[in-house]
Amino acid sequence: VLFLAYFAMQVIYTRRKYRISPPETTGHPEFERTFRAHVQASPAPLFPTGVTAACGLLYLYARLKYFQGYTVAAQGRLAPLYASAWLLWLLLGLALAGLLAHFLWPSSSSWMSALAWPLQLRSA
Repeated sequence: VLFLAYFAMQVIYTRRKYRISPPETTGHPEFERTFRAHVQASPAPLFPTGVTAACGLLYLYARLKYFQGYTVAAQGRLAPLYASAWLLWLLLGLALAGLLAHFLWPSSSSWMSALAWPLQLRSA
């Protein structure tokens, strides 16, 4: 998040430096490079980020329930323990899918096309 804020501030700085008002996206070459770098560094797909964040919040909730269950009785920790372990595996799978999509399909314009590619091969 701090990187994205830094990139946005650089765009604002170069807009002011070369007097380029929003919504203009063209002008001085330095501004255009800064603007393009900012756009290309921004996370494009928000859905996977939301899914990952939701899984992370559920994991934290499961760990809280694990702690609360363990303090009451040792058996109270089992269901939250299994839930948090399952969520950790899910988060690991999402991270692996993201890495595979990034490195195996770097030219794909979206994460969805990268994930749909094996299905397209199957139907062909």
